[in-house]
Amino acid sequence: MSGNARPSASVVIVGGGAIGASVAYQLAARGWRDVLVVDRGWRPGLGSTGAATGGFRAQFGTAINVRLSLLARERLARFEDETGVDPGYAPIGYLWLAGSEAEIAALRAARAVQHAEGLREAIEVSVEEIARLNSAVRLDGRERDAVIGGAFCPTDGFIRPLSILEGYLGAARRLGARVEWSVEVTGFERDPRDRITRVRTNRGDIATGAVVNAAGAWAAAVGSLAGIDIPVVPLRRQVAVTAPCALLPQTMPMTIFASDGFHFRVRDDRVLLLRPTPGVPGRPFDTPVDPEWVARTAAIAHERVPILRDTPIDTPACWAGLYEMSPDKHAILGPASDCENFYLSNGSSGHGVMHAPALGLLLAEIMSDGRASSLDVTALRPSRFAEGAANSVSELL
Repeated sequence: MSGNARPSASVVIVGGGAIGASVAYQLAARGWRDVLVVDRGWRPGLGSTGAATGGFRAQFGTAINVRLSLLARERLARFEDETGVDPGYAPIGYLWLAGSEAEIAALRAARAVQHAEGLREAIEVSVEEIARLNSAVRLDGRERDAVIGGAFCPTDGFIRPLSILEGYLGAARRLGARVEWSVEVTGFERDPRDRITRVRTNRGDIATGAVVNAAGAWAAAVGSLAGIDIPVVPLRRQVAVTAPCALLPQTMPMTIFASDGFHFRVRDDRVLLLRPTPGVPGRPFDTPVDPEWVARTAAIAHERVPILRDTPIDTPACWAGLYEMSPDKHAILGPASDCENFYLSNGSSGHGVMHAPALGLLLAEIMSDGRASSLDVTALRPSRFAEGAANSVSELL
C-alpha cells in the first residue's frame, strides 16, 4: 500500500464524462455519501462528451435501446428541475432516407420494434413527405444517392452534451459528491474475496467500497488494471463543419442516408457533416482530422444537398472524437462477472450522452438495490458475451 493515502470514498467513479457524472448524481440523490469522481483530464468535457454532436433518438432496431431512449427522454423532461440546467432537448426529429427496398424493409422491421416498445410516433414517410421535412435533400440522385422512402420520428432530435455534463456534475456536487480532475488511475488492490478495496492514482491511494468504470473509450484499459476484461474498443468519428450560414433552418431534422451512414444537421448556424470513419492504423486513440476524409465528405454533401455547394468547410472548426464500441454495439451495464464491486457502464457505441440519463439511474439502482427497477437490463449484462447471448446488431440503426 502506498504511504500517500488519501481520504476514502464509498465509491470511486472513474471517468467524469456524461455517464460518470450521471452515475454520481443518481447515487448521491439516493443517499450515497463520499461519492468521488476522478478524471485524468484537467477540466470537464475533454473526453468523448465534449466531442459529441448532440443527437438524440429512440429510432433503434433493438428493444433495449428503444427502452433506454424512452427512459432517457423521460429523465430529460425533469432534468432542469433536478439540476438547474437546460439540457437543450429539442424534439426536431430524425429523418432516415432509404435508397433501396432492402433499406425500406430494414427501417420497417426496426419500426415494428419501436412501436412494440411504445414509440408509436415513429412513422414511414414517402418521398413527398421527405421533401416537406427536408427540402434541401436531392431526392433524384444516381444509384445509391437516390431516395425512395424513409422513416421519421418527431420526438427524436438534439441535446446539448456539455449542458448535460454541467448539470449532472453541479447537481452531484450540491449533494456532496466530490469531483477531481487531473487524477489518473494507475491500479487497484483486491482483498481475499476478490473485491476492490483500494484505487491507486497518480495522487495517492483511495480506500473504497466500490468502483464504477465510466471511462468511455478507455474502459478496457481501466479494466485491465483490475485484471478485468472489458470488450470495448475506441472508434474515431470525424465531423466536417461548414462556415456559418443561414441556408438550412435550425429546425431541420437530423437527416441520415441509410445507404452509407452519411448524415447532417444544423448546430449554432453551421452545418455538421458526418459519415463513418476508419481508425488510425496502430494508433486507435488518435483523433486527427483527415483532410481527405473532409474533402470526400464535403463532396458527398454537395451532391446530396446541393444548396451547400457554395458554402466552404471551416477546416479549423472540424474535429474528431472517440466512440466506445462493444462487440454488439450495446452498452455493458452492471457488476463485472469476476468482481462484484467493480461496476461497468461502458460500450454505449455512440449513444453514451443520449443514454446517460437512463444509464446513470439504472446503475445507481443496481448498486443500491441489487437490481434495476426502472427497466429490465438483462440484455446489457456484462456476462452476455461469454454466454453467447450478444444482442442482435442492425447495420442501419
